[in-house]
Order: sequence, then C-alpha cells, then structure tokens
Amino acid sequence: MTIFCSHCHRPLQAEMSCLPRRGKQAPSALKPFRSTKSASKARRDQINVELQALRSLLPISVHEKERLSYLHTMALVCLWLRGAQLFPPDLAPPAGPVLSAELLSLLPGFLLVLSANGKLVYISENVVQVLGLSVVELLAQGDTVFDILDGPACEDARKKLLLAQEEPGREVTFVSEMRTSKAFRLQHGGNRAMAVCGHFTALHWSASPSTAAFLALCTPVTQLPTDSNAGCQDDLFQSTHVLDMTFIDVTESVTYHLGYRREELIGQSWYALLHPEDTDLAAAQHRAVALGAGAAAGTAVLRVLRRDRTWTWLRVSARRDDGGRAITCTSHCLREEEAAYLRARQHRTAPPPAPAAVPPPGGELSLLAAQLRALADSLSPPGPAPPRPSAWPGPGPGTLRPSPHDAALARLLGNAMEGAWPPAARAPCPRQ
Repeated sequence: MTIFCSHCHRPLQAEMSCLPRRGKQAPSALKPFRSTKSASKARRDQINVELQALRSLLPISVHEKERLSYLHTMALVCLWLRGAQLFPPDLAPPAGPVLSAELLSLLPGFLLVLSANGKLVYISENVVQVLGLSVVELLAQGDTVFDILDGPACEDARKKLLLAQEEPGREVTFVSEMRTSKAFRLQHGGNRAMAVCGHFTALHWSASPSTAAFLALCTPVTQLPTDSNAGCQDDLFQSTHVLDMTFIDVTESVTYHLGYRREELIGQSWYALLHPEDTDLAAAQHRAVALGAGAAAGTAVLRVLRRDRTWTWLRVSARRDDGGRAITCTSHCLREEEAAYLRARQHRTAPPPAPAAVPPPGGELSLLAAQLRALADSLSPPGPAPPRPSAWPGPGPGTLRPSPHDAALARLLGNAMEGAWPPAARAPCPRQ
C-alpha cells in the first residue's frame, strides 16, 4: 500500500507526514548570526580607557606614567588605594608619609609601611639606592612584603609580624635577603640582606578602631664598597692599636656606642672587652691580621662589654697601617638578629678545613722561626738594628733560643705557637 504525503502528494516510505520546508517560513522567524569579535574589542577599548584614567590620577611624573604597563598601573593603583584607606587624605594625617628627597637621602635605608596582613602600603622612593629597583619595579614582584623577601626567611617574617601585631608598639626585627635588580646581583653575587625593624601602631583616625599599620625602617646589614655613605655612618667607630691590640687611639663616638670615654680605653687591651666565648675568634682574627693574611681575614662578629656591664655585638674589620706597626679596627654596631645572620652566613660560606700537612722533622720550628723573625722586624724600633746572623740555626738541641722580642711574639701569637718551642727554648729569658 502506497502512502502519499498530504502536503506534497509524494509517496512516503512509512507513515509520516512531510514537514513544511523552512524556505517557506517567514523571514522574521530566523535568528541572524552575530559575531562577538566587535564586542570583545569594545570591552578591551573600555578597559584601556579606564586604565588610562587611573594612570592619570597617579601622583607620579608624566615620564613615569608613559613607561607604566597595565600590570604596573594596577599595582600602583592598589598601593595608593591601600594607603588612602589607612591614611585618609581628608583627615589630618597625610595619605602616606611625605618626605623630601633630601631627607630620604640621609636615611641609612628606606621606609616601609605594611597593613595588618602584610600588604604593601608605602615604600619610600630611595629604595632604588638600596636595592637597585624602583617602587614600580618592586611592586612587579608582588603586593605583599613576602613577595619581595627570600623564600626561606618568609616564615620567620610572618612570626615576627604576628608577634608585633599581638603587642602593638613592641619593636621587632627580622633579617632577610630582599630581591634586587639583575645588575645588582651580577655585580655583588646575589640579593641584599636587609634588617627590617619596626612596630605596629594603631590608627586612631581610621573608621575601624582595630586598624593598625606596621611602620619599619629597612637598613642593609652590610655596606657595599659602592655605597657613598659607607664611611660616614653613625653606627661606626674606629680604634687604633699596637700589634698586641692595646688601644693607642679611638674616636670620640665610642662613648655613644660603648659608654667609655676615650681616655679610659687608651692603654687598655682590646681583649679585656671581649666576651669569653669570642676570644678564640678574636685571636684568630688578630693572628691573621698580624701575619698579613689580608683584609678579608680581618673581619669578625664579636661581643664586647659596654661600660654599663651589658654586651653588644660588633662587626670588626681590622687592617695593618702605619707601615705595618699598628692595627686599625673599624667597628660597626649590630643588632642581635643581624649578628646571628652574619655568623650563620660566615659558617655556610667558610671553606672546609684543609687537611694538615705533615711537616718534615724540624719543619714546624723552621716555619715558626721565619714567622717570628718577620714579626720581630716589624716590631723593632726604628734605627740601626743590631747585627744578627743571616740564617737561624737549625733545630738541634740547645741551639735554638729566642730573643726577648721573639719570646714576646710567641706569647702574642698564642699558646699553640709557644708550645712548638722545645723545653730549652721555653726557658725564661733574662731581663735586659
């Protein structure tokens, strides 16, 4: 049985009706195709207009605005909004600290303001002189203080910030390496260690009474040779010693740092001020400088006794001056956190001790004799020297006996060297 369609009267394979063709429907029923390309372009144009408007409101120069990317623009806008939220411009405190370039140049570091959760609120413009990165380049690392710190130190910084937040007004300090520019890392071999010292302060003019900001000063732990103010810092004092480390001169600023008057220290031994646990390290530094091992061997982190019977940390750099007849020490005052960081870094970078070479029989006495003779020449008073043999006698029994100068130098260089003398050589020398 053949079934025909009721519309077109054509035979069908099954019992079904032929649907009306779409071409016969009204044009108004069709949905026209719309491309989203123009809409996406319109949205991008609108975003660009908004970013340009935000960029024009930033309190920076026109030259700096032209160099800002979209990421830098948004980072600066967020920084400025956080600052305006903590320091409203319509109230007495300004929207962030207002410091002149001359005042910032006198600071030993740069200023930093953080919110309670570690967000960056303010960075002083002189950060470029310390880290080699401008404020804009530093914000490209992230919007929190943890983004500009070295990874291993972030946990310690979080603990210190939480401690300071629990007790507003309590000063905390943490030391960490901060990110620097590529040119700085290539020149100095890495990032720069900074000591962040600050405290939380309550902002009474804020809408929320619990709002607080962390105000800090970030100072370099160690000065670089390129720093223009390395020689005129307030936390330095210099002292001059004879080769046995007796004071012969010291700057007046020692009174501010240690409490002693200049006259009290002249004629005293440097070892009388040292902490008992640091005497071995100081003796090693003294021995290295006395033997002319170079300036690198003459730097140590030590504790010294103040006049009020408290201990303070110093980084002491020593060198031989005045033709090798005096030792000049430059002492830099440190916080306890800075001293711990420097000691840990020295421990990490110290080369492993070389295996001691076994000297030939009598070789240690010959080496000691040569060292003592060189130091005796440097200690001898100016003028014609008495005649002496061209070579020291060999280490035979009873043939090697030090002069009074040599015995004094042996005591100066430590018990280890003095113990190298044979029993006959350690006999007390007659007084002259």
